[in-house]
Amino acid sequence: MLGFEVSDPAAWRRFLGDVLGLVEVDGNRWRNDRHAWRIQLTEGPADDLAFVGWEFSDGELDAVLERVDAIEADPSERDVGRRYTLRDPAGIPLELYSGPKLAGEFASEVVPWGFVADEQGLGHVVITAPDKAESFRFYTELLGAKLSDHIVTEIYGHKVDLSFFHVNARHHSVAFGGPQRKRLHHVMFEARSMDDVGLCYDRCIRSGVRIMQTLGRHPNDRMFSFYAMTPSRFQFEFGWGGREVDDDDWSVETYDCVSEWGHHAPQIAFPPRTKK
Repeated sequence: MLGFEVSDPAAWRRFLGDVLGLVEVDGNRWRNDRHAWRIQLTEGPADDLAFVGWEFSDGELDAVLERVDAIEADPSERDVGRRYTLRDPAGIPLELYSGPKLAGEFASEVVPWGFVADEQGLGHVVITAPDKAESFRFYTELLGAKLSDHIVTEIYGHKVDLSFFHVNARHHSVAFGGPQRKRLHHVMFEARSMDDVGLCYDRCIRSGVRIMQTLGRHPNDRMFSFYAMTPSRFQFEFGWGGREVDDDDWSVETYDCVSEWGHHAPQIAFPPRTKK
């Protein structure tokens, strides 16, 4: 589960429902799978990530709590069985929980084939990490995430050094590379159909949602996707075909490009034509 503090809740509701195809629970909560909810909106000036929720079994949660200093919190606020709060090394609020409430089958009129979620979680987040080494230690040694791979390259003169971590079969549920302007660079939603990626791309264009990176494919998770801007001016990725991790047959690699093809900034790929 994710929480966002947003300055324009009405714009977010239109965006989540009409563009992304999530299903409204109560106006402030939205779902993309069988869980009772996955995203919560609260009104405020931050326009940023408010918290990241990490789901564990009761046994896994007990083991994590032996390694971290967390505060027990009211589980009823999140419709879960148990809930504990803490912050990661970047100061991002985290919520560790077990026993989430379920709401039956998921169906979206906008994304008819649905999302890859449920046991793999909402999607993934790419977050800020001013001290990458400390965040690396926190997420692997304390929370139990496993390293998937790295991307080390340069894009338009900017150095990129990203690390990707999985907690289930999804290639990565969290990634980070260094400090960012906001807590969150982007959140990813994975559709079950490639057509739904194209349809969402069209909805963004028709709705005036700013495309940040055109359609493309990443080398590490093999995701076919595009990036666009949320109403809070952090990005989202909408994709299909993500690679899954098998820990019994997985080797960590370092890639030298962010995308095998595509994912171009529109202003660079399609510069304004000069009148003759």
